[in-house]
Amino acid sequence: MTVNRLSGPLPDPAGETGYPPEPRAGFFTDTSVCIGCKACEVACKQWNLLPEDGMDLTGMSYDNTEALSGTTWRHVAFVEQRGTPAELGMPEFGAPDEQQVRWLMSSDVCKHCTHAACLDVCPTGALIRTEHGTVVVQDDVCNGCGYCVPACPYGVIDIRPDTGGAAKCTMCQDRLGAGLMPACAAACPTESIQYGPLDELRERAAMRVDELHEQGVTSARLYGHEPTDGVGGDGAFFLLLDDPEVYGLPPDPVVTTRDLPSMWRHAAAGALTAAALIAGSFLGRRR
Repeated sequence: MTVNRLSGPLPDPAGETGYPPEPRAGFFTDTSVCIGCKACEVACKQWNLLPEDGMDLTGMSYDNTEALSGTTWRHVAFVEQRGTPAELGMPEFGAPDEQQVRWLMSSDVCKHCTHAACLDVCPTGALIRTEHGTVVVQDDVCNGCGYCVPACPYGVIDIRPDTGGAAKCTMCQDRLGAGLMPACAAACPTESIQYGPLDELRERAAMRVDELHEQGVTSARLYGHEPTDGVGGDGAFFLLLDDPEVYGLPPDPVVTTRDLPSMWRHAAAGALTAAALIAGSFLGRRR
């Protein structure tokens, strides 16, 4: 049982499916070894038959996709930074006060949240939790209402313009069922994207952070790994070399449906109060 500090105890998502229990699967993305090759983007599009997004660069970096979308389920961010080694949290090379340049690269993806707001708001049951603990969209059940889009605290899920349905990373559900790893992890040449049992990945990630700190990379930190955060922990978490905002990630994500129970209670109380006032007014007039 995991605990969400904002909304109380949360069940293990893999146990909610009714399938035989399996170790929860996940992604660990180590951005410190990402080289920005975009092999993950290409592999994802090829395997999932996603249309291309055009070959025009955004003008902000070596990037033609800009963000995750209904047709881009993996997106590699390029962030250029300038500063001294101390400012960048890097080992010193040359003079301590010498300005240096570094690229931060990170392959973003759906977080497969432990407590997923998209599941809460879907009116048709198109969004489901799988036996691997992941969250996927059933294309033949989705009606394209779009409720899941604003519900996602990460801005991941989107409507595909060519189909009109919601779409996002499935962690290659069809490959997992065949005993294969997701296409993006299989294509990554530096093992920046690692797939496996989530508990094992968390242990591996903690050791990697310690290793980087020993090497003088003091800015290294984990993001989305903590089961007590605002979404109950992510099924896809990251090792970052700067603040989450630098990578376009929210610093403290919170499941957007956390207040729904209290909202319904307040709405019901308000409706009862209004009904009582109307009834009292009607009875008073009859007298």
